[in-house]
Amino acid sequence: MRDPQAYDLEVPPDRAGQRIDNFLLGALRDLPRSLIYRLLRRGRIRVDGRRARPADRVSGGERITLPPLTRDDLPDREAKVPARLAERLLSAILIENEDFLVVDKPAGVASHGGSGIRVGLIEAMRILRDEPELALAHRLDRETSGVLVLARNRRALLALHQALSAREVEKRYLTLLAGRLPRARLVADDPLQRVRGGRVRTADEGREARSVFERIEVYREATFCMVSIATGRTHQIRAHAAALGHPVIGDARYGNFELNRDFQRRYGLNRMFLHATYLGFPWGGGSFDCSAPLPAELAGILERMPR
Repeated sequence: MRDPQAYDLEVPPDRAGQRIDNFLLGALRDLPRSLIYRLLRRGRIRVDGRRARPADRVSGGERITLPPLTRDDLPDREAKVPARLAERLLSAILIENEDFLVVDKPAGVASHGGSGIRVGLIEAMRILRDEPELALAHRLDRETSGVLVLARNRRALLALHQALSAREVEKRYLTLLAGRLPRARLVADDPLQRVRGGRVRTADEGREARSVFERIEVYREATFCMVSIATGRTHQIRAHAAALGHPVIGDARYGNFELNRDFQRRYGLNRMFLHATYLGFPWGGGSFDCSAPLPAELAGILERMPR
């Protein structure tokens, strides 16, 4: 076992007012989130010699110390990005400037590591770009493809988070829903509540959520739709579509198992048909807009389906 590693850092003045857990998550990106929260809960992190609590706020100038950490505490610093994943991600970059890096995330790639996933998209891009400060500005489900925005600095990250809080971010998705939608436009606004097993359900006591489904093309067995969401709840589109009685085709969690298997057999659909095609938000006196076309494997499904 290597020698224990200690962490000792000073809070910059421009972080005044930030919660200590959020400050540490940003300052110690090489440590797992779960480890940081565990150390805080157990009182093992000290601010100017005093035990810190997760809800404490920093004022700038403090000295924060962590206990010596051993190999068992720390992640594998030699983690490598598999060559195939590296090629997919680098070829999927849509926009790159001094503030943002936008990727057309492939389906099957997790936005971040955890739950048995050693390297997610954000960890991979930090390694490939040698930018430890890269941060996820939002998330996409693992099986959802499309526009994913990474922030390259704190100013950009805060701007997008503020726009999300103010409902100023416009997000559009393309999806294929089971059955024929009865109207050209359907609004789903049932509150959503998280339950065990990583699922969500519609419930009066849940959090506000709104999804607008608009028909693009009607097929014999399904409807191709554009979905606009003002809120970004976990599995929002998938849960709302299922509640409408028209689940996303290919969705193994909320969808129709028999229909999913049928579409795989007849049309070769091997993933969930959900793609984040557009994201835009106010930026620099104008707007920051990014879009990703429907992937070829999904466009091919539409070409093979009977109307």
